[in-house]
Amino acid sequence: MLFPTVDFAVFFVVVLAGSWLLRPNRRLWRWFIFFSSCWFYLDPLNPRHTLFNPAASAMLAATAIATTCLVRIGFGAPEVTNLEGSAGETLARGERGATSTGRAGARPSTSARRTTHPAAFAIPYGICAAIVLGNAKLGDWYPEAADQNWRFLFVLLGIVFVNAALARATFAALGPSRARTRTSAWIVRSAVAINLCVLGYFKYTNFFLDFFLARLENLGLAVSRPVLTIVLPIAVSFFVFQAISYVVDVGRGTQAPVPQLDFAVYLTFFAHLVAGPIVRVSEFVPQLDAVADPRRVRSAEAFMLIVRGMVKKVVVSSYLAATVVDPVFALPGSHTRTEVALGILGYAIQIYADFSGYTDIAIGVALLVGIRLPQNFDAPYRALSFQDFWRRWHMTLSRWLRDYLYIPLGGNRGTPLRTYVNLVLTMLLGGLWHGANGTFIIWGGIHGGALATERRARQARAEREPIRSPPAAAPILKWFLTFGVVCLAWVFFRAPSVGDAFAVLGALVGGGDGTQSIPTGSLVLAASLVAVSIASQFVPPAVPERASERFAQLQPVIQGLVLGLGLVAVDALGPEGVAPFIYFQF
Repeated sequence: MLFPTVDFAVFFVVVLAGSWLLRPNRRLWRWFIFFSSCWFYLDPLNPRHTLFNPAASAMLAATAIATTCLVRIGFGAPEVTNLEGSAGETLARGERGATSTGRAGARPSTSARRTTHPAAFAIPYGICAAIVLGNAKLGDWYPEAADQNWRFLFVLLGIVFVNAALARATFAALGPSRARTRTSAWIVRSAVAINLCVLGYFKYTNFFLDFFLARLENLGLAVSRPVLTIVLPIAVSFFVFQAISYVVDVGRGTQAPVPQLDFAVYLTFFAHLVAGPIVRVSEFVPQLDAVADPRRVRSAEAFMLIVRGMVKKVVVSSYLAATVVDPVFALPGSHTRTEVALGILGYAIQIYADFSGYTDIAIGVALLVGIRLPQNFDAPYRALSFQDFWRRWHMTLSRWLRDYLYIPLGGNRGTPLRTYVNLVLTMLLGGLWHGANGTFIIWGGIHGGALATERRARQARAEREPIRSPPAAAPILKWFLTFGVVCLAWVFFRAPSVGDAFAVLGALVGGGDGTQSIPTGSLVLAASLVAVSIASQFVPPAVPERASERFAQLQPVIQGLVLGLGLVAVDALGPEGVAPFIYFQF
C-alpha cells in the first residue's frame, strides 16, 4: 500500500483512532498493531488483489499457534525481555568500538529461568520445514494466485515464526555468561542461511539461472530454460535483514530474546515494513512497553515530517522523474549533452527526495502511534568524502552492512590490503542486495572502490612528514569529487542494463542528436529545482529544528490550517498520479 494515497489515509485514521483507544492496554494494543500491519501488507483496498484466502488464513493461524506452543514447550517460560546490554548502543560508535561491544559488551540478565527440552533445538527447523511445505501446498491448490498478497503475507509471517524460534534456540545454546558456543554459532549460521535462501529464491533465482545457462551455452551445451514465475514479495529485502540482525545479536549475547508477539509487531510494523528504515529490535521493542499518554502525541513534529515527505515525493521527485529523468534514460541518444547532464543530476535528487521523503512519512506516521524510528538521512549530498556520504545516506543500511557484514569479514583489523578487500566486498554485496542486475553490482563496486581508494589516500597523507595544511579550496574540490562520483554511480543504479548506463554516459560525453529536446521552460524549472535541492543540503540542521519548534507552539487550529494549506499546495504542484516509491521494488 502506498503512503500518499486516499486508501492509506483511510487506513491510518482507523489505526490512529484504535491506537489511541487501546494504548493503555499494552497487550491488546500490540495485537491491534500487529493485525493492522498484516492488513496493510495485504492491501485489501486494491481492486487488483484478492482478499485473504480462507485456506491460507487457517494454515497461518495453525502455524502461529503451533509455533507458540512448541517454543514454550521446548524453551520454557517466562519470556526474557530485560536488556542490560543493547546492540543499539553500538550504532553511533566506530568500527573498532562496535567490534569490542559486540564481543565483550554487557550481557543480558542471567536471572531468567530457562528450562530447555532435549529436543528443543530441532523445533525451529521443524517449523521452517512445515512453513515451506505449507506454502508449496498452497501453491498446488491455487497455482493461479502466485501474485496475490496473501501468499506474500505467508512469507512474511513465516520469517517471523522461524526467526523467533531460532533466536530462542540460539539463546538456549549460549554458555555461561552468555558466551558463544559451537552449538549457538551453528544455529546462527543456519538462521542466516535460511533467511538468505528466502531472499535468494525470490530475488536471484532467475538471475543466476540465466547466468549459468549463458555460461553453458558459451561452452556449446544447449540447455532449455525452465519457466519460473517468481513474484517478488513486497519488502522482502528489508524484513529479512531485520530478522538476521535479531538472531545474530542474540547469538552475540548482546540481545535477549523478546516475546513472540513483540517480535511479530517489530518485524511487521507497517510504517517501516515496506522500505525501512532498517530498525533493530533493541531500538523498537523497548518502546512497546513505554507508558504512552495518547493525549500527548508529538503531533506537530509528526505532521511536519509527513508534509515534508510528501513535498519531496509528490512535488520534487515526481516532477523531476517525469520532466527530465525518465525521458533522458529512455532515449539518451536523442537528447543534448546539457539535457543528459541534467537528467543525471535530476536522478540524484529524485532518488534522494523519493527515499528520504518515504522515510520522513514513515517516521511521522510512527510517531503518531507512539513509536520513534531512527533517522535514515542526514543531508548526504553535503558530504566531503565517501565515508561521510555513507554516514549520511540510508544510515540504517550503512550500519547494518558495517555491523553484520564488514566487521564479520574482518573490518579494519587485518592488513591494509585486507581492509580494502573487505570494503569492496561489503559494497558489492550491498549493491547485489538492491537487485539481481549487473548495474547494481557495478554501483556497489564504484562505491567500494571509492571507499578503498579514499582510505588508502588518507593513510598515505598520515604517513607524510611534515603534515601540510590543506589548501583553502580543498573542501570545495572534495565536495565536487564526492558528489560527481556519487552521481556517476547513480547512472548504473538507474539504468535498466549495463549497456543502457554506458549509452547515457556516452551521450553525456558526445552529446545526442537533440531530436527529443525537452521544452526550455521545463528544462529551466527542473534545473532550478535541482539547484535549490542541492543548496538545501547545506542548510544548518538548527533551522528546520527551530521551524518545527515554532510550529509546535502554534494553536491547534492554526496548525491544522497550515497543514491543510500545505496539503493543498502539494496536490496542486504535484503531477497527475503519483509513481510508487523507488525502494518499493527492493
